[in-house]
Amino acid sequence: MCKSFVRVLGLCLLAVSLCVSAPASQKSTKTGYTSGSAKILGAVDSRRPFSGDRLFATLDSVGGTGTWMEWDVNGVKDPSLMEVLNPMLKAENKPEMVWVLTERQLPLLAVLLQKGAGEVLMFYELKKLDAKPEKLTINPVLSNSVVFRDYKQVSENEFIHIDKPNLKIKTMSNGFRFTYENRVDSPLTLDPTYSTKTFVEKKAMLRDYEDYFKYEYSLMLRAFVQSVRGVFNWQPWHWYMQEWNANYKMPSEELDAILSSGVMPPFFTLFKAKTARGEVVEFRTNGNGYSELLVTNP
Repeated sequence: MCKSFVRVLGLCLLAVSLCVSAPASQKSTKTGYTSGSAKILGAVDSRRPFSGDRLFATLDSVGGTGTWMEWDVNGVKDPSLMEVLNPMLKAENKPEMVWVLTERQLPLLAVLLQKGAGEVLMFYELKKLDAKPEKLTINPVLSNSVVFRDYKQVSENEFIHIDKPNLKIKTMSNGFRFTYENRVDSPLTLDPTYSTKTFVEKKAMLRDYEDYFKYEYSLMLRAFVQSVRGVFNWQPWHWYMQEWNANYKMPSEELDAILSSGVMPPFFTLFKAKTARGEVVEFRTNGNGYSELLVTNP
């Protein structure tokens, strides 16, 4: 059991009970559900439905500094995860919400279920997330009430995130655009001496820039992909996996050419994919606190 999970025991002092469930190969007598090959770490009961603050405090106590990503019932299914969820989805007491955390040696799964007049938050450790990579697609039918659940509409075609006003979505006749702006004190600059460096020096500098853009890409995923529901077929964690995103990320050769030119482009395109139906999905940043996800139809 990971150290971060042990911290959840402190919630017992707040009248929340921690119930360690049966081994993974057995049924949980409290729920009647099996866990497949996953390991049941425990369950946090609440006599009343969790408040939002208490729910996310519990998740944070288990996940530590990691980010919980919400599972999409319409997204690609990971077999190891579905071993846990399938019995629940077929039962009357279906999961209310499901999250996955990947920033640890083995992924964590959290499932929120109704339990009597209250709720129970169950935690599982998965061996891996094992869906085979699929081509990125956009769901043909998008519901505003689902997609923009965490946004408020401020005009006919513009939505602003409830908690992050700098995060906006604008719908267009041929697609939509997510934008996030937060000016930084030290904007990205290009080293004017890059083209004169040795091969070894260039490789080290290139790696530094790639690490910077890898971090920027992760911030964009949190802002754009993880703030909406039901848009893409990829689950939020699939966007981070090399076997899923490798063909769409900015290649090292392109970044090397930009650095060699010494000319700062208006945007760095960190990810660009074309779906089977022809939509183009782009993640772009200017290196000065402005990022966008642009989705355009053919």
